[in-house]
Amino acid sequence: MYLEHFGLDEPPFRITPHTDFFFDGADRGATLEALVYSILHDEGIVKVSGEVGSGKTMLCRVLMERLPENVDTIYLSTPSLGRDEILYAIADELRFRFSQGRVSVALRELQEHLIGLYAAGRRVVILIDEAHAMPEETLEQVRLLSNLESSRHKLLQIVLFGQPELDEALSRPSLRQLKDRITQSFRMRPLTDDEVARYLAFRMRAAGYRGPDVFTRQAVSLIARASGGLTRRINILADKSLLSAFTLDTHAVTQRHARAAIADSDFAPLKRPWRRPAAYAAAILMAGIALGVTAHWLISSSPPTAAPSRQAPVPAAPPVPAKPAPRPEPDAAPRPEATQKPGLAPGAERVPATPPAVAPPPPPASPVPDAARLSQAQLQRIQARYAARGQPMLDERLAATRALLARAPDDGYTLEMYVTENTDQARVERFLVRAHGMAVLSQVYVVPLGGAATRLWVLFGDFADRQEALAARKGLPAEYQREFKSVPRSFAEIRHAL
Repeated sequence: MYLEHFGLDEPPFRITPHTDFFFDGADRGATLEALVYSILHDEGIVKVSGEVGSGKTMLCRVLMERLPENVDTIYLSTPSLGRDEILYAIADELRFRFSQGRVSVALRELQEHLIGLYAAGRRVVILIDEAHAMPEETLEQVRLLSNLESSRHKLLQIVLFGQPELDEALSRPSLRQLKDRITQSFRMRPLTDDEVARYLAFRMRAAGYRGPDVFTRQAVSLIARASGGLTRRINILADKSLLSAFTLDTHAVTQRHARAAIADSDFAPLKRPWRRPAAYAAAILMAGIALGVTAHWLISSSPPTAAPSRQAPVPAAPPVPAKPAPRPEPDAAPRPEATQKPGLAPGAERVPATPPAVAPPPPPASPVPDAARLSQAQLQRIQARYAARGQPMLDERLAATRALLARAPDDGYTLEMYVTENTDQARVERFLVRAHGMAVLSQVYVVPLGGAATRLWVLFGDFADRQEALAARKGLPAEYQREFKSVPRSFAEIRHAL
């Protein structure tokens, strides 16, 4: 109902898994890469656990898309399969039939078939969803399947996705052999308040929204607290909040809309590790005090308004003198006084109080040599290598990259984040949406590299020298510091690579 109102192409907060809306913050992206690595490097059994609605099924679907073409994926979504039924389910997915009905013979025939697939360069991975609900005897059969191997390699990779009850089941003495075979364990943790804000912004932009952030900070805080950081609950509350804002004909989701969404939802309480009745009683007492204080505050304060809070505008710049000082050449370093401040009218500049007496400005301290510039023909060739294909942020950053390469001096520096052969425009757009959420989008540059196949060189920042680049690396967002090496590169290197 609210798609046209907010300028959306599709619903942003559907609870069904949609891989285009995969949010790789909150360690989701790192977990995905670790799963791909484990599957391709014979890690055996891997476990992913998390609360209901934490995004396990979404992660599983994205994993299926990210695996190479030589990997055959078997997705088992029915946890009630019996000990023998799981063998036949695997055989059906592989289009293979057993010659007999005995389990021992079936296991041997399956092993021979898997050896043939491995010899042909193919790998097989079983993704078991809702594994916490599997009978114990079926989990034991999973352990036997993990034993299928050649003289050097595992023939079957297994990934178990389940709720925390899976961890409890694996702690039973009867399943200790299966637990010992799990080489990697990952936990889908809830999102923090900051991650909820980035998640909401990402989903809105993935659905086609192009304006300023819709959810106010107060609304985000309410949604984060009520949802417990679980993505399914966040989606439900965000969808209802947007509907509430739409019915009130406003384009900002405030506390009022978030409270209406929370009141309309009936979430089961999250499990808490209460271990003593005294602790439970103390928590109830503290909650009662908090409710009393909140009620008193609500009665004594004015009701919240629907309009989003905005920063007060900066007063307009003073009028420019009749004969302003000439602007410096485009390559000159900008003067601090001329830096545009928030609130200035487009194109307006602050000028020195006393204009220089000499009309022509002094030459820049370190001009860009003509030889260092890229010609218009070179820039056009770079532009022809890679197109944004309707992704607005990617299109804007590609244009900014060409402008940077045209003006930056050879002895200037930038930070290399990564080089990738995955040039999918939608994926790059999602990366840029996250950069926008961290307020660093204007410093991200995307350089298309030529060769046998197009690659993308993702850079960060524009610095005067190597020391400045190294200093800036320490101030990168924590997510970038964790995921990228951020190697300093001179623009001479960049141009040489082009």
